[in-house]
Amino acid sequence: MSRKPKLQYELSDLSGQKVPSEEEINNILRAADEIIFVAGRTMLAKILKGSKDKKLIEKELNNCPSYGYYNQLSIEEITKIIDWMIVNNYLDIDYNGRLPMIIFSDKGWETYKPFYVDELYNLVLNVNGTICNDLIEQLKQTNRQVVKLLMFKIGESKNIGFIRFLTKWEIVEVKKVRYMINGAISKLKSV
Repeated sequence: MSRKPKLQYELSDLSGQKVPSEEEINNILRAADEIIFVAGRTMLAKILKGSKDKKLIEKELNNCPSYGYYNQLSIEEITKIIDWMIVNNYLDIDYNGRLPMIIFSDKGWETYKPFYVDELYNLVLNVNGTICNDLIEQLKQTNRQVVKLLMFKIGESKNIGFIRFLTKWEIVEVKKVRYMINGAISKLKSV
């Protein structure tokens, strides 16, 4: 029994495609983060469109902050912008079995990290009792490079209001992250 061949994809013709703004690039990368190595260009376009696709809703991708960002554009127009992101090395394609999946390129990851850190910083800044545990769970799943940048930003903020949340988060974290959290708390207390 022979293996099925990898599903081939073809990028859009980019002639006439304008360069996306920094805001657009960040929102595309934010939407892509939800599906890295799990879905492809079509699902990314559906998230950015704000599609009511059953699979998208089941996976709760409609909760992504960039969901519906391009609601005024067609799926074809959005796909063309995504393909621009691939050609210009913000995103890449890798295969998971025979299916092509969206992944970050090094350039895309480096571009996205500060944007994601800002998003997390604002979530921590505005956290309340009901979403505190959910946010801690999200942060436990977050890339360590991002957590390190977040701890630096929190430490530099001089906002001692963060200490309560950091103390609660610290209890459930692994040793390396607890060390980063302690560093941020110490910096805040030294104000």
